Amino acid sequence: MPALAILGPRQCGKSTLARHIINKMPDTIYLDLEHTRDLRKLNDPEAFFEENRGKTICLDEIQRRPDLFPVMRSIIDVNNRNCQFIILGSASPELLRQSSETLAGRISYTELTPFLFRETGRTSLRELWLKGGYPRSFLEQDIIDSIDWRTDFIRTFLERDIPNLGFKIPVNNIERLWRMCAHNTGQVVNYSTLAAALGISGHTVKSYIDLLSQTFMIRLLPPYLVNVKKRLIKSPKLYIRDTGILHSLLEVDNMNELIGHPIYGASWESFAIENIVAPLRRWKCYFYRTSSGNEIDLVLQRGRRIIAVECKASSSPVLNKGFYIAQDDIKPESSWIIAPVTEKYTFNRQNKIIVGNPLHLLEELGE
Repeated sequence: MPALAILGPRQCGKSTLARHIINKMPDTIYLDLEHTRDLRKLNDPEAFFEENRGKTICLDEIQRRPDLFPVMRSIIDVNNRNCQFIILGSASPELLRQSSETLAGRISYTELTPFLFRETGRTSLRELWLKGGYPRSFLEQDIIDSIDWRTDFIRTFLERDIPNLGFKIPVNNIERLWRMCAHNTGQVVNYSTLAAALGISGHTVKSYIDLLSQTFMIRLLPPYLVNVKKRLIKSPKLYIRDTGILHSLLEVDNMNELIGHPIYGASWESFAIENIVAPLRRWKCYFYRTSSGNEIDLVLQRGRRIIAVECKASSSPVLNKGFYIAQDDIKPESSWIIAPVTEKYTFNRQNKIIVGNPLHLLEELGE
């Protein structure tokens, strides 16, 4: 494609990855649009792009100059070659709107996440679960330094990043909502309840949650609306995407505190869901729940193939009756229990239920 967009949250490694790529390529230019010196080079973008025709131009933090997209479109069409632009962004709505309007058919999107379990190795499961996947948090040897980094990240995201993305939101409101989302991770979103607790309208709560979703802080998992004669829950489930950030929002500092915390099971579910869903490109991902409470945490669908996934924080998991009823409703080809285990084993041969960790399931799916 003529343009590649690498999108993802702040500090997940977009710039590091881009520099690694362009250092191996001839004739490249890297501009960080948060630096005044680089920003000045684009005072006359047409002249700059024309002067550097034939080179690959990497524009970091592109959401600071959305006016560049129409210019980029004309340059792309005139030059008529691939790999003209690499653009990096923290996924502001302005970035997505402008690029989809002006670069349609000319741009490919790649989402970069913090480290996932399949990238950090099989022995890192509990450390990654506790610290989260942001490189500067995960790679810190001292847990206190990791906690301090995450605390600073939360404060910077609220006080600097959101305003820089063009949103004028009271910091206290969005912080309180974010912490409430942490307490409700793994649960179906109830906008009215959150609005009542915050003293704002349900519409405002929804716009704040959409913002946190668009900036990769939370994941909204849609319901699986299969054609069964039952009343189904139709609101999405909410997850804090990075469990290190989740634990910092809840002031959980170590694994002993996490094990004794009411959020323990939901924290593992958040970790498992993110490490399964984020790498998948060819599967649609849902959850299934009826009004009577029969539930499956994650439903994976690709064509006629359906996989049911239940997340359990115990290495000796137990399934309740509601799971089996839900399994009969959606009729998956196989079912998985995702638990913090090192080896895969069969839980129930008759119902084709396998126990494993997220990596085992991804290997089974061929991802």
